[in-house]
Amino acid sequence: FDKVCLTVHSGGTRFLYEFLAQFFAGLITILGGIGKGIGQLFNIPGYAKIIDHYKNDFSMAEWVLVVLAVIAVVVVVGMGFALIFFLIKKYLRFRAKVVKQEELLDEVAHLNNKVVNLMKEKDEILAMKVSQLGLKPTESNLEPLPEGGAEQSEEDLANDGIRFAKLNEIDEEFANYKIKDYGNSFTLPEFCEAFRNFAASRLRLYYTTHMMRLFVSSLASTKLVILQGISGTGKTSLAYAWGKFLKHDSCVASVQPSWRDRTELFGYFNEFTKKFNETEVLKEMYMAGYTNDIYTIILDEMNISRVEYYFAEMLSILEMPNKDEWIVELVPNSWKSDPKKLKGGKLQIPPNLWYIGTINNDDSTFMVTDKVYDRAMPIDINDKGQPFDPIDTDPMDVNYTYLDQLFAQAMIDNAVSKDTLDKIEIMDNYVIQHFRIAFGNRIVAQMKKFVPVFVGCGGDEVEGVDYFLARKVLRKFEQLNISYIRDEIHPYIDFLNKTFGKDKMKECIEYLTRLKKLT
Repeated sequence: FDKVCLTVHSGGTRFLYEFLAQFFAGLITILGGIGKGIGQLFNIPGYAKIIDHYKNDFSMAEWVLVVLAVIAVVVVVGMGFALIFFLIKKYLRFRAKVVKQEELLDEVAHLNNKVVNLMKEKDEILAMKVSQLGLKPTESNLEPLPEGGAEQSEEDLANDGIRFAKLNEIDEEFANYKIKDYGNSFTLPEFCEAFRNFAASRLRLYYTTHMMRLFVSSLASTKLVILQGISGTGKTSLAYAWGKFLKHDSCVASVQPSWRDRTELFGYFNEFTKKFNETEVLKEMYMAGYTNDIYTIILDEMNISRVEYYFAEMLSILEMPNKDEWIVELVPNSWKSDPKKLKGGKLQIPPNLWYIGTINNDDSTFMVTDKVYDRAMPIDINDKGQPFDPIDTDPMDVNYTYLDQLFAQAMIDNAVSKDTLDKIEIMDNYVIQHFRIAFGNRIVAQMKKFVPVFVGCGGDEVEGVDYFLARKVLRKFEQLNISYIRDEIHPYIDFLNKTFGKDKMKECIEYLTRLKKLT
């Protein structure tokens, strides 16, 4: 039995030895072959021996071939080393990237743990705060409490508090206020001239009568007026003077690059303090709802942030034809202590409030999009006003309803003539055909407000149409490739002269000429 076991054991060991010996012998042969190949590849004496053996038989041309062969071998070897170096370098970079990613993942995990700890700490602080108010943080604040109990739900406590402190103060200030009738009797030309003389005599701000007509007509056509042009020409000053003239200082909202949504205008509800952070713009809007006076909000440097970010909702609201639908939601619910004019957390936007934005077109600002321009009325102010001797004029008390009636009557008395509307339609077809641009019903509806009031202020119909089309329609040409439409500009100028009369469309022609110079 012992002899048999020894035989089996000896046979098993021998099998394992021979089996592994076969594997390692092959591996050693491969490594040896690689080493032998590298050694032969770099066997300089071998190369020299071969050359020495054949050198006596070489002609001049063959020696050139020898040199080329040596160079080729050196290049191939060099490329081999370069490839190896490149692969090693790439691997090291990849490895470093993997290590860096692992470090970043570790850092993210560490920060997530910190966030969890901070949230837990915040919950503990809130729990302590709620406990101080006599509430049980572990219970649902929305469930009814036992009748006669000393504790209140958070909702009941909030209803007993005040979250719109500034608006409530306005309620108290206007508690006994009665809308005043100022007995206005001025005409639109008198109104424009009074504003011009007031700005010059009291504020040393000089504007032309034409500028006053454009400004007042713009107010009649839309609630958002954009004053644009080079810096230092009096854009903000014009809006400021307007508030002084009407005895209600304009509310200046200096737009910041960080403005991203509507909370920058209206404010926001702080869930922790249970207070609404009210802005001056919101106060002005709320106060305007109590009176029949005219109020103004200045959006200073409005394109230093994207207008669509913070003013998109207002653009949509102010476009609604029914002013009863001009409603903005500030909070989703209603509290007992909310201001009187806040119904169900919603505020009615008063019609006697205008928004005047100022724009500087430079590298620090954003381009104003069509969505904004189509709903607003832009006025270019690129020249400083020339001083003149004004009539000393006092500020005026003006009822919004009276000014609005003047606008409405001017739209009836000075409606754009059918002949002019036909010419505009021809122009629209021309622009579509040659420039692939069209202006929609919104722009035509604004023009039917702007031009009649411009005429009512003492202007000329074609002059008003000229200015309106230059600012509202031709401005869209800037979106096109100017070099592509360059050859179409001069024929279009000829078309305007032929359709509206020689040099009647001065603003449009001047704009097109300036546009052509850019190419």
